Amino acid sequence: MEKFVINGGIPLRGEVTVSGAKNAALAVIPAAILSQDICRLENVPVSISDVNYMMKTLKYIGAGVKLIDKNTIEIDSRHVNSYVISHDMTKYLRASYYFIGALLGRFGRARVAMPGGCYLGPRPIDQHIKGFEALGAKVSVEDNAIVEAVAENLTGSPVYLDMVSVGATVNIMLAAVKAEGLTVIENAAKEPHIVDLANFLNSMGADVRGAGTDVIKIRGVENMHGCTYSIIPDQIEAGTFMVAAVASKGDVLIKNVIPKHLESISTKLIECGATVEEFDEAVRVSMDSRPGKCNIKTMPHPGFPTDMQPQMAVLLSLAKGTSIVSESIWSNRFRYTEQLARMGADISVDGQLAVIRGVEALKGAPVKADDLRAGAAMIIAGLAANGRTEIEDILHIDRGYENVVEKFGSLGADIRRVYCVEPFSATDAG
Repeated sequence: MEKFVINGGIPLRGEVTVSGAKNAALAVIPAAILSQDICRLENVPVSISDVNYMMKTLKYIGAGVKLIDKNTIEIDSRHVNSYVISHDMTKYLRASYYFIGALLGRFGRARVAMPGGCYLGPRPIDQHIKGFEALGAKVSVEDNAIVEAVAENLTGSPVYLDMVSVGATVNIMLAAVKAEGLTVIENAAKEPHIVDLANFLNSMGADVRGAGTDVIKIRGVENMHGCTYSIIPDQIEAGTFMVAAVASKGDVLIKNVIPKHLESISTKLIECGATVEEFDEAVRVSMDSRPGKCNIKTMPHPGFPTDMQPQMAVLLSLAKGTSIVSESIWSNRFRYTEQLARMGADISVDGQLAVIRGVEALKGAPVKADDLRAGAAMIIAGLAANGRTEIEDILHIDRGYENVVEKFGSLGADIRRVYCVEPFSATDAG
């Protein structure tokens, strides 16, 4: 197994380039099969494991996938010949359920095993099913393990989501683009990767309007075609580097970003005393003193993103004063606080609320990545801490961050990926 070893206390300085958005890529890649043609995707974070599994799944159902360069892939979906995806392919990532909508749109039928991924609490797909059924599909779930959706004809329909759901919004969009007539999704998710998916679908000939608002209108088209498309920059990776710059009292220029997507993060960092400068496609973040406290409540976009909550909690654990973090999206997102406590953080959790009393410094310790964003938080904690931090279970981090060691290393961090024969026990440590 592998782990990260970090010797902390070094301010991050320099420039770093953000990769393409993982969450956008995971929606766009299965959408490509709707074209029955060849699509070239640029700015793809090819080396992260979630994207790799998605590409393997495409090959599994008969698509051709060619790596053009390190961040460009070509998908030939002309010979996709199966609507069935087994648990062996879906168990590694949550976004595998996007193949239900994509295959339903392509074949009028999909049989897909329930997905895996990080456990952040219950993630029902009832809103996805509601949308598929509104379009005319018959949906069954076998033994809580396999979802089967069948439709003789998909027909546009109004769909009201009972709760804002990124996954359901994406899946309904995928199923609706070739349905006959008009589909209207109300209470739709507004995240940047929803807009990116809509732009990609439109590039293939779809008619999707209103993405980025809470009402998305999709007029079905009969045929779609291939295209060349560039994935947006990763908002969460950019935010992770922004928080790391502040936590380490550094000065970092973060390139290949859309500053508008980062506003909720920038606002909180400025509230903590950091300096954030915006440019056309970059932000510069700097801090030369101990941060101040602030309160955070995670919300759907354009609110503060739940995927940045663990990283921000690390910063607040070093802040002057007491901060309160309220998690309104996932029920199990605070597991990482046990790891931070091993490093000297003072955090009390009560249900969906965490009270963080800032300490002057964290100390290096053996910890683990409980999930993807918790792993990013552990990296930031290790960079800011005094002494040596070892992070195990880094496969979670590899699911969402491309070349993380090289990127942090280019900013002066002392971080290494090492192979360890015998795993240490972070559960029993200190």
